[in-house]
Amino acid sequence: MYAGRVLCEPETGSPLATLASWLEEARRAAVPEPEAMALSTVGSDGAPSVRIVLCRAIDEDGVVFYTNYASRKGNELASNPRAAIVFHWAVLGRQVRLEGVAAKVSAAQSDSYFHSRPRGSQLAACVSPQSQTIDDLALLEESKSKLAAALGDAEVPRPATWGGYRVNAQAVELWTAGRDRLHCRVRYDRDPASGGWGRGRLLAP
Repeated sequence: MYAGRVLCEPETGSPLATLASWLEEARRAAVPEPEAMALSTVGSDGAPSVRIVLCRAIDEDGVVFYTNYASRKGNELASNPRAAIVFHWAVLGRQVRLEGVAAKVSAAQSDSYFHSRPRGSQLAACVSPQSQTIDDLALLEESKSKLAAALGDAEVPRPATWGGYRVNAQAVELWTAGRDRLHCRVRYDRDPASGGWGRGRLLAP
């Protein structure tokens, strides 16, 4: 676990580049599920919901994840695309918060990622009514087996209701742990006109 040493974030550059660098360090440190991130969305009734999803790409626009568009998160993003994300790597004493607006990635990008997944995961995505009530998990297993038999060696078609979102970052906070809870917190806000980042240090703890 984190031993209390003082860590510091880069003084310049893109916070998304720092996020990508920190994720790679977490992988090298063998952190369990380093890509796991908490994704928060808000329903039409104003109630927030949060769940763990996996980060599948980071670029200069934001963070990409994949899901069923008909899931609860998909329905909530359809009515309110604003979202918040948190990464936390306790072993490294690091946390990243990201706020932004979600938009679907291109069909080609979703196709590419879908067909990179294990075949069993592709089949499961085709038969799973995500976030809906089911009577018996065995029914899904049966549907998956029937689909596998019907397709044989043919490519599994990506369901139209399955694909990626990019949360286009508007604000990013880099957090590094310090002694006696004197943590280093730096917030970056994107300038909507230039696309550049403004930077400010936050009070901690």
